[in-house]
Formats: sequence, structure tokens, C-alpha cells
Amino acid sequence: MSKLIFINLPVTDLERSKAFYAAVGAVNNPAFSDATAACMVFSDTIHAMLLTHAKWRQFTSKRIVDAHVDAQVLLCLSADSREEVSSLVDRASGSGGKADPTPVQDYGFMFGRSFEDPDGHIWEVMWMDPNALPPHG
Repeated sequence: MSKLIFINLPVTDLERSKAFYAAVGAVNNPAFSDATAACMVFSDTIHAMLLTHAKWRQFTSKRIVDAHVDAQVLLCLSADSREEVSSLVDRASGSGGKADPTPVQDYGFMFGRSFEDPDGHIWEVMWMDPNALPPHG
């Protein structure tokens, strides 16, 4: 079985966050969702768990940071093309997110942009040309 990743994010408005993540291509898995949490599926192996602050506090007593002010992690998703990178960022910014909170990266063989979700969590979206990767040696 492949390893799965469940990214847990504290959110202030669960319904707004579910709508935002659906707009950028994630699909809700109702088997792991309720009034306090939503499992948003990006792929067979990547899931974002959106947790209300009350639910989050069941897992840790650490303070929930304000992601609009402080950054704890940068999350990154791969894309199949440069166009897909920009399309995803555009959908995010048109759905309540903020486009390009970090600098755009364009190295020819690699292209990346980013967006902030409504709670300030930063997601990078990156495309790399597999034919331009150096050989392993």
C-alpha cells in the first residue's frame, strides 16, 4: 500500500474552507468529515484535513498560529504543466484565496507559483520538466 499524507490545517470557517478547497480541485470525502472536520482529497495519496479550532485542540495543546501573520509550514503540490500551475493559482485567488504570497519561480525547466487559503496557509504549486532533470549518478 502506498503511503498516504493527511495534512491537518486549523480553519476558522469549515464551510468556507470546504468550498475553497473544492474550487481548487479537492473533493470532500464524507467518510472522514463531520461538523468539526472535512477530509478534502487531492489525489489517492494526498488529503487535507480541515479542522475547526475546537477539533484541532483535541490533538494538541499548542497555540494555533495566525497563518496570516506567522508561517509554520509551506505546502507544495505538483502540477502536470506550467498552465496547470497558473490555473490552480487563479482558481484559488478567484475563490477567496490570495495569489502569489511568495515569489514566482521560473527557471525554464521548473515553474512555480503559490496561493494562500482563506486562513493564510501557503500552498506552492510546482511544475518540473522531467526531461530536463539531471541524471542520477
